[in-house]
Amino acid sequence: MKLAGKEWLMAASDDLAVIDCLVGNSELTHMIAFHAQQCIEKCLKAIIEEHGLDFAKIHSLRRLFKICADYISLNENDGDLVDILDELYIDSRYPGEIGLLPNGKPTQTDAQQFHRFAKEIHHKISTQI
Repeated sequence: MKLAGKEWLMAASDDLAVIDCLVGNSELTHMIAFHAQQCIEKCLKAIIEEHGLDFAKIHSLRRLFKICADYISLNENDGDLVDILDELYIDSRYPGEIGLLPNGKPTQTDAQQFHRFAKEIHHKISTQI
């Protein structure tokens, strides 16, 4: 594995460690969403580095998954999670509308789904490259 890819995966592991610490806290579900998005973004950037793919400095998971489509695919039900995490990315970082879904702050169930998805992507990419 190339050094840059390894560093991206190590950074993604840190985001997973944060999620592991927060996952039972219903007050911090927006932060779980943020770190899940960050973990997945960093994992995808590890693929990009490993395979020398061209990309602009982007944060959209949807766009990053398209760039990495030859190396990782989404399960049928996970496309919605990608869209939700993309929407939450900016909002979960700033006060005001912190991490709000259309119906409000992510629920504990939402947070658990984000956690599962981030762990799954991290595992797939870690074992692949």
